Amino acid sequence: MIADPASAAAALDPVRARLLAELREPASASALAGRLGVPRQRVNYHLRLLEKHGLVEVAGTRVWGGLTERQLVASAAGYVVSPEALGAAAGGPRPGGDRLSAAYVVALAARVVAEVGGMARNAVRGRKRLPVYGLDAAVRFRSPADRAAFAEELTAAVGGLVSKYHDESAPDGRWQRLMVAVHPVPKGVDPGAPEPPAPEAPAGPEAPGPPAAADASGTPTDEERP
Repeated sequence: MIADPASAAAALDPVRARLLAELREPASASALAGRLGVPRQRVNYHLRLLEKHGLVEVAGTRVWGGLTERQLVASAAGYVVSPEALGAAAGGPRPGGDRLSAAYVVALAARVVAEVGGMARNAVRGRKRLPVYGLDAAVRFRSPADRAAFAEELTAAVGGLVSKYHDESAPDGRWQRLMVAVHPVPKGVDPGAPEPPAPEAPAGPEAPGPPAAADASGTPTDEERP
């Protein structure tokens, strides 16, 4: 998760974005220069910027032709730019927003990225597991009328569950956000196609450890708070 504006700008440069993709596995500047068809000096310039912002790190060194060559690797398996990087310009859902508006759905998703991303960063630093839950599904409606009926039933079902489990007086309770969104699948995208396996994150001190018992229960911890 990238929340710093300068780090976001560094990662979004086309050459540096390509380098981050190539560095899912350790590689040297000379090897990257050969893959990208870019002079090694230019690659070194971009790598120094990425390293400065913590987006790549040294995976090891090796001696090659009498010189010590650094092997670099991306600091994460993948990156998402948080709306926090936009500062005051970042959008969020407005109370009473139009639930049938694409802008409202995007604002809800942006809030998830910002809030969960911030807590996840702190949880990783504290070697904790953040208590979250995600559900993903695809449905094909026969008609707009069926879609409208589905939305009405879904709203009633979610409202019933919220009423059943909501308890403002519980001394050890914690507020949770629940977000549900339904949107069309973009043309050319097969929702039934299996997702490609995500590359494993590099091992290191930032890797999350086993969850503590308190985290699994949803008890607030300082590490989870953004």
